[in-house]
Amino acid sequence: MLYSKSFINTSREDPKVAECKSHKLLLKANFLYMVSSGIYSYLPLGWRVLNKINKVIKKQMVLAGAQELLMSAIQPIDIWKKTGRDKDLEEVMFKFKDRKSRELCLGPTHEEEITEIVKRYATSYKQLPFILYQIQTKFRDEPRPRFGLMRSSEFIMKDAYSFSLTQQCLEDNYQKMYKTYEKIFDKFRLNYFISEADPGAMGGSASHEFMVPAEIGEDILYFCPGCNNYYKEKGRCASCQGETEAKKMVEVGHIFQLGTKYSMAQEAFVLDQQGKRKPLIMGCYGIGVSRVLSAVAETASDSRGLVWPKSIAPFDASLLVLESGWNQEALELESWLEKEGFSLLIDDRKEPAGVKFNDAYLIGHPYIMIIGKNYRGSAKIEVEKRETGQKFEIAKDKIVDFLKDEHNTESN
Repeated sequence: MLYSKSFINTSREDPKVAECKSHKLLLKANFLYMVSSGIYSYLPLGWRVLNKINKVIKKQMVLAGAQELLMSAIQPIDIWKKTGRDKDLEEVMFKFKDRKSRELCLGPTHEEEITEIVKRYATSYKQLPFILYQIQTKFRDEPRPRFGLMRSSEFIMKDAYSFSLTQQCLEDNYQKMYKTYEKIFDKFRLNYFISEADPGAMGGSASHEFMVPAEIGEDILYFCPGCNNYYKEKGRCASCQGETEAKKMVEVGHIFQLGTKYSMAQEAFVLDQQGKRKPLIMGCYGIGVSRVLSAVAETASDSRGLVWPKSIAPFDASLLVLESGWNQEALELESWLEKEGFSLLIDDRKEPAGVKFNDAYLIGHPYIMIIGKNYRGSAKIEVEKRETGQKFEIAKDKIVDFLKDEHNTESN
């Protein structure tokens, strides 16, 4: 991708509307456009990151045996009345009537709708168990949208639902999703912690939150500096008896054992081995996809800008062309790297070197590559690792080997 042909418009100044570091950087680096308070458009760089986040999630969900579907954004209020959650979520639900005076809402979550779908088609124990999931936009009328994507009125979420006949099968699916979430958040290189949680309006029994330490967090966990353990309540550390300290946390994932709350309320039954009607036993598993983008931006950044992990960076590297006459060489390198599965943003603009470097640091690709004055004599490309600042000089024909070695090192 040539920078000169791209729709990337970084800003030199910090946006006045920014409420926190991630909000500032995502607006300044042109990943997001703020439509209104709590409402955002994802610009090309931001959309590339979201797609890569989704790719990581989908791969692990498929490995866990889940099947993808897409539910409607508009839902009839009638299905919410069956569970009583039309009242529980009344304050944040966008409700309206269509021209036929039907009462509808924009889906803040999809437990009711997935239960309606499954009860229509699942009638026998022979069809169980299974897990369905989607990645979709949700809508909540937040009274106080804050911190960019962290608490917005419109947000992207991965929600999955398991259906079982027995409690043991639910617990097996729950553990499978628990481990799947660990793999997903490891790929994002988030410093996450897992805590038992209150099921709240979702209902059910067991529940766990996946939390990331951040100053903009609205949840609190208690941290032991000596053991690196987190606790839900203040007390001395169970391991070393040391004092714990409060840490603000951001929730990026939440899993629930719902049990039969929804199936009983919505009459979702199947026949068991003896031909008796039994309610479906459900689990629910959510990841805030757009919140992950913001959480990574909040925690993986420095004074110069964003520092994306390789798994979700918009491009693998920024290639800065600092000498005229080398654009064709840069395009040939891009073509070669693309065949090997790597992507480049080639900064071919007629801008001073300082501007190009500032934008490269701000956007935060894992590597900054430079074709400059040294290239003419040595045919070596200067490479800087964005995260560590390490610098290398690498022959053009060794660039692919370098990137593959780096990728393998991180994967291991």
